[in-house]
Amino acid sequence: MNLGELVEAWQAPAAPTPTVLNGHYARLEPLDVSHAQALHAANGEDATGAMWDYLPNGPFSAAQYREWVASVQRSLDPLFFAIVDKSTGEPGGVMSYLRIAPESGSIEIGWICLAPRLQRTRAATEAIFLTMKWAFEAGYRRFEWKCNALNLRSRRAAERFGLSYEGIFRQATISKGRNRDTAWYAAIDKEWPALRAAFETWLDPTNFDAQGQQKMRLADLTRPILVTRDAVFVGP
Repeated sequence: MNLGELVEAWQAPAAPTPTVLNGHYARLEPLDVSHAQALHAANGEDATGAMWDYLPNGPFSAAQYREWVASVQRSLDPLFFAIVDKSTGEPGGVMSYLRIAPESGSIEIGWICLAPRLQRTRAATEAIFLTMKWAFEAGYRRFEWKCNALNLRSRRAAERFGLSYEGIFRQATISKGRNRDTAWYAAIDKEWPALRAAFETWLDPTNFDAQGQQKMRLADLTRPILVTRDAVFVGP
């Protein structure tokens, strides 16, 4: 009888604590009310408010945003970070670890909220890499990404970052009064060496020309690592 692969010589990792994760392009700092004003101003560059469509709350007034940051800054699960673009020294986004389960070696990244100035930047990609790097190097076995199944940008991003599609949980929850089916993606520790090499290759300054355009796409580097691909996006 097959009872599953035996897990040997593995010890549960520590839960993450508020700390700074420092990269070449991005720095993740524990979210604090001192970030609130700059983050709200950056978020305000999204005139349509579309960045909030698939998040559980928002948009916010300045006072509401400061109040929200104050309410979550001491939380350990979710554990929130402000994403600072090191080229400007200004915060331009928020993300968090959540559903942290050291006993099973599972951790999720979520509540990813990027202002327009941070979207599609090297700093934004490196922020994901830094959280993944910390998790696997701390001893986690599984790094998860979940999103609203209707959020096609998030689903594409998950696979670009090398996270394999694992299916849809139908009627998983209710968000802002609407049904939410949840799409699941994940990477596991056995994939980490290849993922790390892919990210480091893409993030290397030599991968960008004088105009800042990428020479190699991260999606091309991570595609061979994917165990399964989202049927929505399979194609040439």
